[in-house]
Amino acid sequence: MKKLILFPTLWIFANVALLAASSKDDISRILQESDVKGGFVAHVGSTDGSVTAALRPSEGYQVQALVTDASKLDDVRKEIRKEAGTYGPIAADSWEGGQLPYIDNLVNLLLIEKGTEVSQKEIQRVLTPLGKAYRKKDGEWKVIEKQWPEEIDEWTHYLHGADGNAVAKDTRVGPPRRLQWVGSPRWSRHHDRMASMSALTSTGGRLFYVMDEGSRVSIQLPPDWKLIARDAFNGVILWKREIPKWHHHLWPLKSGPTQLARRLVTKGDRVYFTMGITAAVSALDATSGKTLVTYKGSEGSEEILVANGSLLALVNKGASELKDYVPKHNVGDQGRVRTEFVWNENPRI
Repeated sequence: MKKLILFPTLWIFANVALLAASSKDDISRILQESDVKGGFVAHVGSTDGSVTAALRPSEGYQVQALVTDASKLDDVRKEIRKEAGTYGPIAADSWEGGQLPYIDNLVNLLLIEKGTEVSQKEIQRVLTPLGKAYRKKDGEWKVIEKQWPEEIDEWTHYLHGADGNAVAKDTRVGPPRRLQWVGSPRWSRHHDRMASMSALTSTGGRLFYVMDEGSRVSIQLPPDWKLIARDAFNGVILWKREIPKWHHHLWPLKSGPTQLARRLVTKGDRVYFTMGITAAVSALDATSGKTLVTYKGSEGSEEILVANGSLLALVNKGASELKDYVPKHNVGDQGRVRTEFVWNENPRI
């Protein structure tokens, strides 16, 4: 009689657990509702690697499953490899509860399965500003949001803001005490030639910058200029855009012409940039990098400002002195910058 009672009871509990587990439909709905567009995702209490894999709809995400039952870890990893065809961008590890294995302000989207205990304090600790946590309780997902702290400022222009006053209003910043994340490339291309990074801004918890991803083997090899967006809190690359023609990478004075740094502005959900050395100003979607509009007549812009709902561009209608720059000497071009590329005083509009 005991066996007759035990087996049906176990069967019932197994099915209840199966029904309570998240499905791919749950994941799709959460991704859509959360409005999290890339970054780092943690799936706490995962029992199904194929469901965890659904949390990475594009390359702009990095996902980790935390498995509370160590005996199921290998199965979860196998399901991830089978579903995603890869392992690394989506990974799994065991977790015994308590403190989550993440640094502060790292996780954009946190999913906590039913039966897994994570304190409210711990959730707020690991979430990035504007990040969201979904906790499954009573068969429903409850959302927890983390607001943007008032003490963290944004850096929208080359010199902080449109007013050119290079002083942030950030009070969180201080002496570095630890690493938040390490990204690539580890090294720039050359210390005596054009800087590998031409411009950088930070808004909405994202970094936007222009980077030469050409070979580090030799500065004589061709450049590979890109406009790149990363999550500022965990370093996940959200998107990249090729820049067909940028300034010559053999420019001699490290940082490069100042005009280049003034061509990138980010404001709200928009990125304003010239997608080439003489290209017109374009407005890109900050979450995807897709071009929304290109402003005709802004070709030759040397500086962009965005303020009070208006876009201002300083346009050089003459021939660009940077467009056809080529080095004359393998070394020793520094003097040319002081004589050939000084401010020409021609009018701009």
